[in-house]
Amino acid sequence: MSVIVRIPTPLRGHTGGQDEVTVDAGTLAEVLDALDGAHPGIKSKLVDEKGVRRFVNIFVGDEDIRFMDGLGTAVADGDEISIIPAIAGG
Repeated sequence: MSVIVRIPTPLRGHTGGQDEVTVDAGTLAEVLDALDGAHPGIKSKLVDEKGVRRFVNIFVGDEDIRFMDGLGTAVADGDEISIIPAIAGG
């Protein structure tokens, strides 16, 4: 399954400046593995040993994976995955 991953500006250094990357995968975990295989080091910015990092939001389409199956969330051919860093402050 080929999916599109939208890369936020702070992580584009890992993708050679690309704002979208296409990978083949069936679950979000496989997406992140494929992304890291093509762009080493990016996965560690998104997940740690506990799962998705606290200040990283990942969406499959319009759905937050935290309300789906997390890293086990299935992806379908043509899905768009958005990585959105949380912004905090006041």
